[in-house]
Amino acid sequence: MNIMKTNGVHLHYQECGAKTGRPLVFANSLGTDFRVWQALLPLLGDGFRVLLYDKRGHGLSDSPPPPYQIEDHVEDLAGLMRALGFEGAVVCGLSVGGLIAQGLAASHPDLVRGLILSDTAHKIGPPEIWSDRIKALQEGGIEALATAILERWFSEDFRTHRSAELAGWRHMLVRTPLSGYIGTALAIRDADMTAAAQSIQVPTLCLVGSEDGATPPELVRSMAALISGSQFHVIDGAGHLPCVEEPGQMARLVLTFLKESGLD
Repeated sequence: MNIMKTNGVHLHYQECGAKTGRPLVFANSLGTDFRVWQALLPLLGDGFRVLLYDKRGHGLSDSPPPPYQIEDHVEDLAGLMRALGFEGAVVCGLSVGGLIAQGLAASHPDLVRGLILSDTAHKIGPPEIWSDRIKALQEGGIEALATAILERWFSEDFRTHRSAELAGWRHMLVRTPLSGYIGTALAIRDADMTAAAQSIQVPTLCLVGSEDGATPPELVRSMAALISGSQFHVIDGAGHLPCVEEPGQMARLVLTFLKESGLD
């Protein structure tokens, strides 16, 4: 187990892959830990130097009391990357991880050589939706919203035919510390990365599952339109977590993008 204190919090992280390979950093979604990338990583080959981590409030990292801001998450990751020597990395962010990646590119450009923004946007949902969800979380915990969350995360086909896996993802979701979930939900509610997206100058791949109920394709497309020269692709049949549902499709798109951008 690897734990490092940065920006005032202890973060759980893992390094894997080639020690001298291109640095590749992954930032997770709300309610998941870094196991969300397990199916994708083997499909990318062993030529990358990979950093996985649990953001504050998730997994084995510290869960300080809310509220959090996206800037807190950005500075957490920036401190971890600098301490471990991950400058000039390709950063892959999923959902709120994509907000973190956009903020990182804007405020710490030396850390970022390329971006993969999966199932995310420059602004995710109106504040009222998040305020209502936070109130429901405070009253009933994550379990009260778990079924609705999983419906946004996964396609109907996944929920119908992969019930054992679905149970595991439900366990991961409901076992997320409530303080961390609410803190990060507040960060998403208050985040507007429009200016950050418009400032991005590195090669960027924007991906979204065709069945994503949290950040639908048109929302992700609107983010891609803000980023100069970005690529946009829809992953057929996947929900909000294509790295789980369709890792093969995602890996092919990622590897092609990295090769064409000179980032492999």
